[in-house]
Amino acid sequence: MSCFHGDPNFCPECGTVLPIPGMEDTVTCRRCSYNISVTEFADVTITSSVVFNSLEGSSTTMEAEEGGELKGPVIDRKCSRCGQEGMVYHTRQMRSADEGQTVFYTCMHCRYQEKEDS
Repeated sequence: MSCFHGDPNFCPECGTVLPIPGMEDTVTCRRCSYNISVTEFADVTITSSVVFNSLEGSSTTMEAEEGGELKGPVIDRKCSRCGQEGMVYHTRQMRSADEGQTVFYTCMHCRYQEKEDS
């Protein structure tokens, strides 16, 4: 009996995405080596899509919701400009994928923005 049930694109044993069935009689999970008969994939359509964000309106600044409140999680961080506690943050991958993300902080009180490279 398997631990996971549901979408046939995932291993029922460990939950890893399964490779696309090939010419073999079984599909083998690359993580846990669980084998599934290719007959399990009969009449199953696998689709994927890529959605790109619009370039319009993109910036490194936080967008304000209606009413002027900032979106995003709030942390206990002191603003270096006004000294108040509480900043909203978001992350972006600004450099190559093998380097850390850049964290952008926005003060909830004076809207001062600062960044931290990790």
